[in-house]
Amino acid sequence: MKRIIPFLLVCFLLVQVSTKAQKKVSTYLFAQYNNTVYDASKGNNPWGMGAGIQIFFNNKTKFKPTIEFTADTYPEDDKVFRLEANGKPIDDLGSMANLFVGSSFHPTEKIYFSLIAGPSFVNGNTYFGLKPSFGFYFSNNQRWTGKLSFINIFNRDELTKEDFGSMSFAIGLKLF
Repeated sequence: MKRIIPFLLVCFLLVQVSTKAQKKVSTYLFAQYNNTVYDASKGNNPWGMGAGIQIFFNNKTKFKPTIEFTADTYPEDDKVFRLEANGKPIDDLGSMANLFVGSSFHPTEKIYFSLIAGPSFVNGNTYFGLKPSFGFYFSNNQRWTGKLSFINIFNRDELTKEDFGSMSFAIGLKLF
């Protein structure tokens, strides 16, 4: 009995140390600013801001599965009524929510690249979106991160099939 208790205590400590060495997920809360590059109604949504959550699934490779959920609002509006060629109004963006999944490549402890894609929800419509990003960490403990991204939402304008595109800058804080 005297040998079993120290053995169990050592096993418990080893399990605690090994689980703290590599967490299964890293989750970041982001605040972001978007600048519209192109859109059928760019004047009605020249810039936006929002928040998001990004989850990296940690593994032993430099490629990590990634999930990101963002929600943005585009508060500025030039109040110009725009029409498509068929007379249908072009809706301003107003707000947008994205649920993207993909992969990120972490070549060093300080930087990463990601390519994620998935549904984008705009004005009650669902579109396909793509978001390549370049990310960097402000410190070795990876508590704070910054990210530059390009967001492309395909076929946002129904008639002309024009895309929506924006550049995004985000600052994130590691939650766990």
